[in-house]
Amino acid sequence: MLFEKMKKAQDEGDVNLWRECLHDDWEFLMHSSGKIHRKGAADPQEWAKLVKSITREDVRCIYENDDILVTHSFNTYASGDKEALLWVSRKKDGLLWRTETGATPIK
Repeated sequence: MLFEKMKKAQDEGDVNLWRECLHDDWEFLMHSSGKIHRKGAADPQEWAKLVKSITREDVRCIYENDDILVTHSFNTYASGDKEALLWVSRKKDGLLWRTETGATPIK
């Protein structure tokens, strides 16, 4: 399951393992800004900072098959903001290919 590999990469802050989960054509549409991040354009050091700056709790896989991965977690960001995050990724060649999130702020 790709979810287990992704979760391990996040839990350990392992950017190289995280990048192994991403298709070379991966795109991530940020819910907060509308900005699209791409694997090839991402600075590994910036990704390392981002991955390590987010505390995730109650991370769970809602559904995964060959075409899609849907997860949910409660995230706390470096700013102190907290969100319930729904993560949806279409998959290609067994890897994350197109990702979008939806979030609900938690007070």
